[in-house]
Amino acid sequence: MRTDNLARKHKLSERVVRDALRRYEARGLLERVSTKIHINHFNQQFSPRDLVNVLRPRSYISLESALVERGIITQSPSILTCVTPGYPQSFRGKSVSIVYRKISPELYWGYEEKATRYNKYLIAEPEKALLDWIYLNRQEGLPTPLDELQLQFLTPAKLLDYALRFPRTVSETVKDFLVEAAFPSQNPDERRPGARR
Repeated sequence: MRTDNLARKHKLSERVVRDALRRYEARGLLERVSTKIHINHFNQQFSPRDLVNVLRPRSYISLESALVERGIITQSPSILTCVTPGYPQSFRGKSVSIVYRKISPELYWGYEEKATRYNKYLIAEPEKALLDWIYLNRQEGLPTPLDELQLQFLTPAKLLDYALRFPRTVSETVKDFLVEAAFPSQNPDERRPGARR
């Protein structure tokens, strides 16, 4: 629910609508997500994905959230992870936790549109989600454990093609990963950390 939309629809001032919504929120009927956006707790079909492109129109679901949805990793994050070329931001509430991490505007591509019952959202293609994850983890000095990825959900040619549009450190990581996946070491002790048979 948007405060401005309700005000227009009922020909009321936004202040009056805000006051009414505050009362409903105090009774537990609504949850405030941002200044003008509330979740209606009577809506049992609600999904945090409904809010992804409402809160940040230039964004898409990526990183761990997209990797889980695409079947590439199995450990589900407790927050919905997105990327945006704008400033990073977090929205946390009782029923929603969405984090937007900043990505270079040149890397804002490789997503598709999906729909929920009430809205539409953008989500990274599997290869792009993996590359975003490697890229942002490397930027922040975090590890990129590649040993538990479900490779059958990735298209190697597309992954390599997309990787070439990223900085060299990312594309080299992907090349090494694909070589190791295609030709795994016979001796498990010699296998490079992060590789998978």
